[in-house]
Order: sequence, then C-alpha cells, then structure tokens
Amino acid sequence: NTMNCNINECVKYTRRILFMQTGTVKWFNAEKGFGFITGEDGNDVFVHFSAIQSDGFKTLEEGQSVTFNVGEGQRGPQATNVVKA
Repeated sequence: NTMNCNINECVKYTRRILFMQTGTVKWFNAEKGFGFITGEDGNDVFVHFSAIQSDGFKTLEEGQSVTFNVGEGQRGPQATNVVKA
C-alpha cells in the first residue's frame, strides 16, 4: 500500500514498478507454473509463467538471468514482463 509509506519507501516502490530490473531465477516449478526471482536489490519476487515473454512453453531455469518489471500481485510484489537475458 503506497498511501501509508514514508517518502524513501515510496521512491523505492515507484522505481521498482517503473524501471526494468535484472535478476536471477531463484527457483521455478514448471509443473505448477510459478517460482521466484531474486532481484538486483536482493529481494525475492514471485513470478508466474504468464509473465514470461517468450513463445512456446513458458518456463525458467534456476540460476538463469532475467530482466523484469515489478507489479503488485494478490500477495505482494510480482514480476511482470519477464525476459530471459
């Protein structure tokens, strides 16, 4: 909730949403279609297969480099526009 944050938290939150980040896939379960990416800021972000920008079977490999945006999911930060590096 951005309405209740101090200015430093609001700036960080806004930067995470507006700018592409680089990260590494922490783990991804291809059968369930989700996993986590560790961003360059050290925070883990949920990723759903539907956010992966590729043709065919959408999956990620542990340790793989990706770029992504961060949006707000049902349970917190969620990766969007995920592109394999």
